[in-house]
Amino acid sequence: MQVVTIIARVFLGLIFVVFGSNAFLRFLPMPPLPQGVTGEYLHAFFASGYVYVIGGFQFIGGLLVLVGRFVPLGLTILGAIIVNIWAFHILMAPEPAGVAPAFVVTLLELFLLWRYRDAFAGIVRP
Repeated sequence: MQVVTIIARVFLGLIFVVFGSNAFLRFLPMPPLPQGVTGEYLHAFFASGYVYVIGGFQFIGGLLVLVGRFVPLGLTILGAIIVNIWAFHILMAPEPAGVAPAFVVTLLELFLLWRYRDAFAGIVRP
């Protein structure tokens, strides 16, 4: 089970390190902004510079998980980002192509939360 945990940790960490660093380096092509509320939201997201804040948190959380040091902290940071990913896709862009990656990172996050459950025991203990 330890090997599966390492694989999940590396995969989840790499996903967020790559996409978090893309906010700064722009090495992945950006499709044109969609119409409607989704496009307006994304325009504000990029024009305000908020993309750098989210990209920074993605990078830091992914790096903590990837390196294996302070994994619970990284999982906490990434958990908030994953909730926002789901909120965006449920409320603004519900097409299946966007939901599939959200589903994958959610499964990896939940698996790692289970494996590191001892670190979170104080939060849920009455």
